[in-house]
Amino acid sequence: MCHHVSPCPDATGDDRDLAAVVSSHPEQGWSLLCNGVVLFDDDGELLPDGRAVAHHRDFVPVLAGA
Repeated sequence: MCHHVSPCPDATGDDRDLAAVVSSHPEQGWSLLCNGVVLFDDDGELLPDGRAVAHHRDFVPVLAGA
């Protein structure tokens, strides 16, 4: 699906959400990535084969000077 010089990560890989954004709809809370993944603002994903991936990233704040 990707036609860049450096191909985007495959939709089945763990790094799939690092693909280039093809279409962004921030008012609706989602973006379409070059690999066919729909990435939602809550960190959920919809894969090209129709499978849903729930929120899966836990962000840990980094404290300055810690």
